[in-house]
Amino acid sequence: MTDSVEERFQTLGSAAIHTGDGDLPPHHPTCFGCGPDAREGLHLQARREGDEIVAGHTFGERHGGAPGIVHGGLVATVLDDMMGFLASVARVPGVTRRLEVDYLAPALIGVPYELRARLERRDGRKLWTSCTGTGPDGGRVFTATALFVVVPLSHFGKATGGGPEPVAP
Repeated sequence: MTDSVEERFQTLGSAAIHTGDGDLPPHHPTCFGCGPDAREGLHLQARREGDEIVAGHTFGERHGGAPGIVHGGLVATVLDDMMGFLASVARVPGVTRRLEVDYLAPALIGVPYELRARLERRDGRKLWTSCTGTGPDGGRVFTATALFVVVPLSHFGKATGGGPEPVAP
C-alpha cells in the first residue's frame, strides 16, 4: 500500500494527526500495556517511524507461562497495545473489536523483540491493523491482525461513572 498513514486516516474526520517520527505518549497513564503508572504493567514505549509504530520489548521472569516461555496472553497484550497506537497517531478514540494472534515460535523470557505495527486499511470507522514481533535473528516469532473501531469519547464513560457504549461494527 503506497498511501501514507495520514492519507489513510483522512476520512476518519480527524484534523489532528500526529505527524512526524518520534516517541508516542501512552494511551493512558495506567494502561496495562504502555502506562508508566501501571505498577504491574508492561511499560511498552512506542515510537512512530514513517507509517509504522515501532517498539522494542523484553519480557521478564514475571511474564512466564511455561518455564522460560512468555505467557501467550501477555504476547497478545503487547500486540494489541502496539496496534492501538495507530488510533492514537490519528488522535481518534478507538477500541479493539477483534484480535487474532499467530504464535509462530515460543516467545522467550529475556529475549529482546522488535515490534512493528501498521495500518493495513480503513473503512469508515473500521481500522484494520497488523503487528509483527521479530527476534534478534530477524525471524518472526508472533504476528497479529486486529480490527479497531473508532468510538465516541463517551464510550469510555465507565471511568467517570457511566457505562461504556456497545461497540457496533
